Amino acid sequence: MKTIQQTVTFGVPPEKLFDIYLDAKKHAAAVNSQASISRKVGGRFRIFGGALQGKNLAVVPKRMIVQTWRGSNWKKSEGDSILILTFTKTRGGGRINLVHVLPDRHYAGCNRGWKKYYWKPWRAYLRRAGR
Repeated sequence: MKTIQQTVTFGVPPEKLFDIYLDAKKHAAAVNSQASISRKVGGRFRIFGGALQGKNLAVVPKRMIVQTWRGSNWKKSEGDSILILTFTKTRGGGRINLVHVLPDRHYAGCNRGWKKYYWKPWRAYLRRAGR
């Protein structure tokens, strides 16, 4: 297992970032793809047409999300990864701290994927939304 650690900042409050992640419509708009996401512990999510899926292990409103997470191309023998997102205030906005523990062979692709399929599109989404 390997661990991805990323910290990204945005010019909006952390509460808004939390809502973008757990609101299916906002999440879909932010990543330019379909998204089905539960806000409840034990609830499931599917993103990018089911290419990513998992369930919520813990949700601390406006502060933290812990999920199991796996790609549709992962082998059945590969366990789910664990994703932890924490949302904190920064001067002029909010920060997301990401810790993602996953099988070694998915490390490079997922590390790039977070930047390419999440953070870059989120910035474009926030610009479009006027924030």
